[in-house]
Formats: sequence, structure tokens, C-alpha cells
Amino acid sequence: MNFISKLSKYEQETTINFNVAESDAVVYTRSKAVMRKLDALVNEFPEVYKCIGETDIDKTYSMPKKYVSYRKPRRMSEEEKEQRRERLKRFHKKMGTE
Repeated sequence: MNFISKLSKYEQETTINFNVAESDAVVYTRSKAVMRKLDALVNEFPEVYKCIGETDIDKTYSMPKKYVSYRKPRRMSEEEKEQRRERLKRFHKKMGTE
């Protein structure tokens, strides 16, 4: 039985924990999507990302805290949005996928 599919969306949490004294962050997750992403990173970069614990419903990973990212939201003017729309329309027309 796959217990993770029985978890509510609220229970499918992800917690990132790190402090100033240590160089690594610990990521605990019950989210299948986060697990897939981190598992892919573990497979591609095993020297950087590590799965350090696992149960039927969760996984715990370790990674350098410098890879925890904070991003500014993208701001686009209405003019930029319209330019992107037009570019996408031309692309779809060219590909025949309108």
C-alpha cells in the first residue's frame, strides 16, 4: 500500500532547516513532487545532494545551504507581456499548432 497517496494536501509538507553554523541544509518532505525533483538531483549530483533518510511517507535530504534559493518575483510591463504573447502566437503559427 502506498501511504503517501493517502496523505492530505496539508500533510504533504516540506520543511527546510539550516543554521548559520553549518554549511548544509536539511530538507524533509512528504511531497511526491519535491521528492521527484530532489531524487533527480541526488542521481545527477550525488556528491552534492544526498538522501539521508526515508520511510513509507517521507524522505530527508541533505545539500549545501547555498543551493537554497530566494528569488524576486518577475515584473513585466504590459508592453513586455504583449510582446511575449505575439512571439508565442508567431511560434505556434510557424509550428502549425494554433
